[in-house]
Amino acid sequence: MEKIRERFKQNKSSCESVRLRKRSSILYSTDDRRPQTLEFFGISVSVFTIIFRLLNCLLVQTSFVPDEYWQSLEISHRMVFSYGYETWEWKEGIRGYSYPLLFALMYKLLDLLNYDTVYLLVFLPRVFQALLAAYADVKLYHLILQWETPDVAKWTCFCQLCSWFTWYCCSRTLTNTMETVLTTLALCFYPLPGSKMHKSWKYLCLVSLAVVIRPTALIVWLPLLFYHFCGEQNKLKLITQRCIPIVALALAVSTLIDSVFYGKWIFVQWNFLKFNVLHNVAEFYGAHPWHWYFTQGLLVVIGPHLPFFMHGCSLATKKHRILLITILWTTAIYSLLAHKEFRFIYPVLPFCMIFCGISLAKLQAWRKTAAGALLVLNLFPALYTGLIHQRGTLDVMHDLQRLCDISDSQNSTELLFLMPCHSTPLYSHLHCPLKLRFLECPPDLTGNEEYVDEAAVFFSNPLHWLKTSFPSQSTLPSHIVLFDFLEKEIAAFLEENRFTKQAELFHTHFPEGRVGKNILIYTRGSGLKIDSFL
Repeated sequence: MEKIRERFKQNKSSCESVRLRKRSSILYSTDDRRPQTLEFFGISVSVFTIIFRLLNCLLVQTSFVPDEYWQSLEISHRMVFSYGYETWEWKEGIRGYSYPLLFALMYKLLDLLNYDTVYLLVFLPRVFQALLAAYADVKLYHLILQWETPDVAKWTCFCQLCSWFTWYCCSRTLTNTMETVLTTLALCFYPLPGSKMHKSWKYLCLVSLAVVIRPTALIVWLPLLFYHFCGEQNKLKLITQRCIPIVALALAVSTLIDSVFYGKWIFVQWNFLKFNVLHNVAEFYGAHPWHWYFTQGLLVVIGPHLPFFMHGCSLATKKHRILLITILWTTAIYSLLAHKEFRFIYPVLPFCMIFCGISLAKLQAWRKTAAGALLVLNLFPALYTGLIHQRGTLDVMHDLQRLCDISDSQNSTELLFLMPCHSTPLYSHLHCPLKLRFLECPPDLTGNEEYVDEAAVFFSNPLHWLKTSFPSQSTLPSHIVLFDFLEKEIAAFLEENRFTKQAELFHTHFPEGRVGKNILIYTRGSGLKIDSFL
């Protein structure tokens, strides 16, 4: 019996020491073998991107185009504080209130909290736009992470963050910026070939919102929508249960908002297309040759990324074809319109960054050198355009805002802007009801071939316009703001009416047309002098 007990104990101890062999199959593995989240300097990609875009927002202190203010902040300010200007586009019902309403809600909140300072009114919408851009950047990275290899996702994220044009535009209150953000987010839920994303209702909602804000967003999405329709098995369900309800709801809400603020039933999206596409009114503000986007526009927007974009396109596989078609389609359609601007093709820039990421991921020996060169080559235009080029039109409003602190009913202040129309923001950057006048340039909507706008009349004969518009001393403004090239032409008027130069602000190293290198502020006689309270 003792021998049996000893043998039993030995068997028990040997059983306790037995270990099961670890299976090599990942189905039974407890280790997380999924790709690790990208980090920059030990910080997660999400936190780093937010910090980066906020810094981006702080370091963009220049103006780009008038629409940055006149289709957003100026309208938002007027909605909340009940004073300001409308452009002809708003009077004619060509622009919708959905986008300005977003900033108007911010303004109203600041007003209720009694924090409606000029700094917050200007800066808060830009911070909001920068945070949206950061969110879109992170979502783009996660999309490529599950659609491609981690290496491609990492380099796509790098290319997106160091793009000079994205840096220049992503924090601006432009409808094009919001269109780009919504397009990027919609792409993250779009059923790309080989992607696991099939949440069609989410991407359709984002596309509808983008079209409501800027109807030309439909140009970017037409090939993508057609591709989804062709690849969808249940086409009837897609149209009847997804597309029609979402589009109808978006248009109904948009029409309701616009009708409330316009005071009449109005369909802005149709007016936008009618004026800008069918009647081609936008041509009034300049025309370019048909090939401009292919020979200049797209090259400037992509910038130093161009070689990598071309290389990435050559490496693209069948699943990337729809994105490449979308880029070419968008560029070609915009080329048919006479009026062209860099910002119009901004929404396809994130698509281009995907091909740049594919290129850098493929490089081996030259990858670090190429990435370093890409960063440096984008750094100069980003900082120059963000901090130096065309900063005068914002700096002058900062100086003029000080007039609000000392202007009263006994010392009337009236500002006259002798500049190309909408060169500067106005009440959104002053936030006080000073008397302002600027040269207007609405296009002719009556078909009059001899029509000439007020700005063109002024610049054709400045002295005659001034003497006609201000026939007596009592009608003269207290301050005149102008570009330096105009100073000599109206010197006689300034001297005769005792205007003296009070400030000269740098604007650009590359003056052209009616835009000068510096902006001048002239003050009349006993008018409030800016330098007296600086």
